[in-house]
This record gives sequence, C-alpha cells and structure tokens, in this order.
Amino acid sequence: MSLKLNIILIMGKKFKKLVFVSIVCLSVLSDSLHAQEKPNTAGSLISIMTYNLKFASPTYKPLWEVRRDMQIDLINKYNPDIIGTQEGLKEQIDYLADHLPEYVVVGEGRQGGDDDEHMAIFYKRDKFRLRELNSFALSSTPERIGSGPNVNPRLMTWARFAFINTPKTGQESAYPADYRGHWENNQEFYVFNTHFFNGREPQGRLSASKLIMERIEKLNHFGSWEQERPIFLLGDFNCHPKSAPHKVFVGEGNSENSDLFKDTNVNGDPKEIDWILYKGSVEVLKYEEVNYNVDGVYPSDHKPIFVKFLINI
Repeated sequence: MSLKLNIILIMGKKFKKLVFVSIVCLSVLSDSLHAQEKPNTAGSLISIMTYNLKFASPTYKPLWEVRRDMQIDLINKYNPDIIGTQEGLKEQIDYLADHLPEYVVVGEGRQGGDDDEHMAIFYKRDKFRLRELNSFALSSTPERIGSGPNVNPRLMTWARFAFINTPKTGQESAYPADYRGHWENNQEFYVFNTHFFNGREPQGRLSASKLIMERIEKLNHFGSWEQERPIFLLGDFNCHPKSAPHKVFVGEGNSENSDLFKDTNVNGDPKEIDWILYKGSVEVLKYEEVNYNVDGVYPSDHKPIFVKFLINI
C-alpha cells in the first residue's frame, strides 16, 4: 500500500549587498521575515536551518574573522536542532563546531576528505542518533566523490537519524537502552544537504535534481516492503522557483502527486534560491527567512532559512 506524502518547500533570498562596519560597540538587529507559527500539537518537534556560510576568502568582505562570531550568535539565538551548511571550508566548519559544543558535525569536502567546501550537517548530540551517513557526487558518476562537469564539483551529504528518547528520572523507557545508555525509538528521518552548480550551468543543476529524486525515491523502498520516513532536502540550489530543477522537485505548481514536493511560496520570487523541502508525515509549524545583521553587517551573503516541523509518526 502506498503512503500519501504531504510536502512543502520553504525558500529564502540571497542577500547580495554587504556593508563593512568596524565592530566596537554593536547592537543586534534580528528581524524576522515571513515568520508564522502554528500551535503545538502531539508529535515530535524538530527545527531545521539551511545556511550558506560564505566561503572564507581574503578577498571576500567582510572577512571570515569578522563574520564568524556573528554566525555563532545567530545559531545560538535560533537554536536549530539540525543545520545544513554550504560553502564552509574545514577551518570554518571546525570553528563553528568548537563554539557550538551541543552539536555534532558530519560531512566531507566536495573533493573528498577535508579538502574544499563542505556540505556539512550539524545535529544536536542529545536529541538524535546518527544511524547512517553517506554522500554522492552530483555527476554522471555519483560514487566518485570529486567528479563533475568542471573544476568545481558538487556534492550531496545525507544522513539518517533517530530521535533519542531519554526517560525522566524514575521513569521507565518504552524503548531499550543501547550500550551508550541512550534510548532510541523507531522514529527515523533523512536529511539531505547540497549546493547546486552556479548560474552558468543550468544543465548541471537539472541533471543534479533528477539524480537526487532518483536517490530519494529508493530510500523508503526495499523490494515489496515500504516504510515512510520523513525526508528533508535543503541547500543552496542556485536557481529560482520557476526553474527546470524546481519543476523536477515540485512539478507544475502544487501537484497532488505524492512523489513530488509542494511549494509553500505561491509568489515564486525569482531571487529565492535557498530552500528547505520535505516529504512525509510532517507539518510546518513555523518558517522564517532570518534577517540577522549587526549594525548593517551581515554574517553571509545569504539569509538562513529556519523552519519548525512537527513529525507525526
């Protein structure tokens, strides 16, 4: 029996203008765009953020050394359970990990190992157990990490998580404790994080979107056995909502095809390139395009997208 999937896509604008300001005494402006929140109901809550950190380069202003603590502050304010980052070099990922000890970070560089930009996934160590981790190249040879149509290969990092359900003191758990003393249930979900080819490579983005859909389709199917696990797809897709890759994910408009994603932004702003998509028994409680800056200085040229979900499994 096939399972009906309800899907929503949340996207944000790439913020292109940055102003350099000497940071001595700063007041923090953290305005929220398009923020809405529904009342909480029964189920498991999860909050997810996608954030292009902006590549650490001596020619990019403001410098990483100026921006990095702003990013730490932003993440602490929103406290997402899971963060998918793009463009982060190892030094950037390591800095965030060192200053955000409540998170575990996974994912390799797009050339393999620690080299080049990472599509990293940060997750709360006390809330989730990592059950599976893998990556594939967005190319015709996806198992060859670092392969691609040009010198800037693209990568997908994906992981399967389970919620940790630690009982309160004196309370018995409905689930067995593992050897580390954690309690797990069977409530699992997937997170996919990527960064598509830039604006000069439309065919690369289209091919990548088709590859991703093929891979995702296989996850919840094992022969004749089918299990529904929510799937979250996030990243910088470098294309607008009405583009060909977008149609691969959502079809023409809000299709009723349960294999496709749906789009919550009916306006289809052409500048929105940072997306969070999901499918499964999931409801959006809040979505927000984060307009965080300090005296007009932004920590990246992208605004992160922050979403609260309710998983009903």
